[in-house]
Amino acid sequence: MSITMIIFFKALIVVPITLLPILNPIAIAPIFLSMTGPIEPPLANRLAKRIALNCFFLLIGAIFVGSYVLDFFGISLPIVRVAGGIVVAMAGWKLLNDQGQDNLRNSVAASHGGSWSKEELRKRSFYPFSFPLTVGPGTIAASVTLGTQMPHKPVDWIITGIASLMGVLLTSLVIYLCYRFARNMERMLGDVGAIVLLRLSAFILLCIGIEIGWAGVSDLLGDLKIR
Repeated sequence: MSITMIIFFKALIVVPITLLPILNPIAIAPIFLSMTGPIEPPLANRLAKRIALNCFFLLIGAIFVGSYVLDFFGISLPIVRVAGGIVVAMAGWKLLNDQGQDNLRNSVAASHGGSWSKEELRKRSFYPFSFPLTVGPGTIAASVTLGTQMPHKPVDWIITGIASLMGVLLTSLVIYLCYRFARNMERMLGDVGAIVLLRLSAFILLCIGIEIGWAGVSDLLGDLKIR
């Protein structure tokens, strides 16, 4: 196998392997269901497609231009991790202590009747579903890190860029499938199983937020020691 092919397949594999454990769409799927309520299947399908598309562009932007944006505003990755970790941890804590999941579902159904307008679908598909629920600060930080590791040689950069693009496409496809068939997963688990998985997912989300924030704090403390 040529060096070019090795570079290509390495970048293609590294992107989903790095991002999917942080994204963890299987664990986020119950939270997605609890926040959408009993919407109609066609609408849920469109929402899943929209979220996957938003996540695709978010990840692409983080990989290819994220480091330049942070440099422009003078923001370091540790700061992104700390701020993002707080946001994710707060979301996990709120879901973990929410005793009114049924009320949430009923209120969504009452206000939308199982149907959202196109404008509302567009807005909700980005916030909070795409960001920060799916593509959170930890994922963005990991994506920016992947972008900083791309080779500087033009030919290798193009090959790695194409492979990274395909890797993000595969990652977005996994997100779509998890959200698209989240309702099937819920029916398979039953009411009790869905509640248990939701609470477990919320706790994992809380832990991920704390871990992301602590990683940022550790980096900042390390910079202080060096200075």
